[in-house]
Amino acid sequence: MSANIKILESFIKEYNETYATKEVVYENTLIGSIKKIQDKLLDEKFAPSTQLKNIFKKQIIRARYPMEVAITGQFSAGKSTFLNALLSRNILPTGITPVTSKVNFINYGEEYKLKITYHSGAQEYAPIEAISDFTDQRHEEMKDIKYLTLYAPMEILKEISFVDTPGLNSQSQGDTDTTRSVLRNVGGIIWLTLIDNAGKLSEAEVLEEYMENFKEKSLCVLNQKDKFTPEQIETTTKYVSNKFSKYFAQVTPISAKMALDSRQLQKTVLIENSVDTILKEFKQDLSKNLDDDSLEFFKDKFHNFQKNIKEIKQKDVSSNMKLLKESNIQDVLDFIENTIRPQAEESKEYAIKKDLKGVCDILEKEYQTIIGVYDALDEVLKNCEGHVIESFNSIHKKYSQELFTIYNSLEAIMEKIANETYKNIRRKKAYRFEESKGSFLSGDKIQKFEYQTYWIDSDNVYKNLFYDDQKIDKMFKRSIKMLKNIELNTVEAFRVVYRDIHTEVEKWQEPYELIKKHREISSDTEFSNTRHFAAKVYENVLRTFYRAILENISALRKKFAYFNGALSYSYIQTTQATISHFEQQIFESEELFKKEPTRFAIQHPREDEILTKLKANFGFEKIEDFLTSKRNYLFKITKYSKEQYLELNKDRINFVNSKKSEYIEKIEDIRRIKEEI
Repeated sequence: MSANIKILESFIKEYNETYATKEVVYENTLIGSIKKIQDKLLDEKFAPSTQLKNIFKKQIIRARYPMEVAITGQFSAGKSTFLNALLSRNILPTGITPVTSKVNFINYGEEYKLKITYHSGAQEYAPIEAISDFTDQRHEEMKDIKYLTLYAPMEILKEISFVDTPGLNSQSQGDTDTTRSVLRNVGGIIWLTLIDNAGKLSEAEVLEEYMENFKEKSLCVLNQKDKFTPEQIETTTKYVSNKFSKYFAQVTPISAKMALDSRQLQKTVLIENSVDTILKEFKQDLSKNLDDDSLEFFKDKFHNFQKNIKEIKQKDVSSNMKLLKESNIQDVLDFIENTIRPQAEESKEYAIKKDLKGVCDILEKEYQTIIGVYDALDEVLKNCEGHVIESFNSIHKKYSQELFTIYNSLEAIMEKIANETYKNIRRKKAYRFEESKGSFLSGDKIQKFEYQTYWIDSDNVYKNLFYDDQKIDKMFKRSIKMLKNIELNTVEAFRVVYRDIHTEVEKWQEPYELIKKHREISSDTEFSNTRHFAAKVYENVLRTFYRAILENISALRKKFAYFNGALSYSYIQTTQATISHFEQQIFESEELFKKEPTRFAIQHPREDEILTKLKANFGFEKIEDFLTSKRNYLFKITKYSKEQYLELNKDRINFVNSKKSEYIEKIEDIRRIKEEI
């Protein structure tokens, strides 16, 4: 018993681990929010596209990406020197000529390297020392480069990605447009200008054109303060602050040169430089001494490295720290940390969530497009109803009139046969004998009496009706031909009803067999399913109507076959049977007359009596019901066809709407997801 319980417990545990729904707990961060929306929108019920999956990968990378701070301004403002000061490294090329012609992204990396991205999409890597070869706009081949990415193992780059832009007075309009685009998208902007150039008309015009909408995230840095007196610096700073107050949240004078000189002599920087140098040398020496089992080959260099580090740690850097403080570079870093960072994080979160909502809007719109396909078919089926019902009514009305024509023709045949029979009723003399009482002496006598009786000249009837010119035969054949034409025309009319439905549905089908998604992130599968539905509309919709029409046509033909059989019944035999009936009637009445002449008369058939009997023998009542009754066979078939069609059309409309409802539910799901963003 105990063993069984353990087996059961083991099974339950395994089942729960495999199948039980586990609630996913997301971090209360921007990345957590993205992952939550990602899991919901990438649910298999939405048949997500590869492009949609990539969108979320990019958004997560974007959320993790450091805030971007653009360094911009006019050429020759010392942007490269300023960036080198912020990074404490002489990484970017500097000089008096405007050499930075491409956007340089300065990002964190495990090692120093340069990535060149071309307009073609191709990429290549180069040593960081070669950066000047790819930034000088004087080189013709630079036009093929889209942007550069510089990677450096610096702590500041883990939190901030700097974007070094071409100046806004670049000789290339394309570079200027690139800079304009960068300014819109970065978290913060540092406008760098020379302190003796600040406030000039040329700069004011550029600021008015490009910087009017970025005040809250923009810092104006007045470079080269080391060349001016404190009074001049204060005066210029106040002037620029007042004149350009609508462009910048703060104006800060700095000396990039002082900051760079100071930072290059800081203990941490010197130590980092020494470490970088010893690592490079070790790699080089190691590759040359792979067969050496010891590290003796590197002993002296490592000893010198240790000695150098000790000297750096003991070094007096108070003068450097003073120089750093005077450079005002810390004010720039404080602005980045206290003003740009909060806005950048808020702006990034807002932008990402806005993009995610945009994704939801796109998916919803694409589902609306698919719903429109089903709506269009629903409208086609509904619009067909009135036309189809009217078509069935027209079939009944038109061919009922033609059937009445056949009825009149057949009745004329009956009347002609009856009339011909009536005309050939002949008179003839006949005698009857009656026994009379005589005298006692003479005894009883037999008396002979003459009387008029009738007979039907059937030979003449047959001769006139059937043998000489075959009038009746021709009339019957004409009626049968009319009936066949009505059958063919009625069947074709039923087929036309189906073809009309088919034509309207085919018009709907044509554009949707090739329908494609409008946006890359939309589901390929959903649109493929929609195309498949349109391509299979015969199987999904039309076949139901086609089978019903064939069923109606089959019933129609059975009725025509029955009626055709009735008409094909021998009218000669029917005439003979009718004549025989009245001959027998005359004979029987004559026999009664001969027995009791005062009580009975010899029967002379009237024409209407002959017609009535002829119709009865021919089964004319059924024919009349078949052809002229208000509820004749055509009425019954068209009535059934209409009821059947309405039922089937309702069923197909419900089927189409069931398909549509799947996408309506998905839209509602997407809207709920969007509300959670």
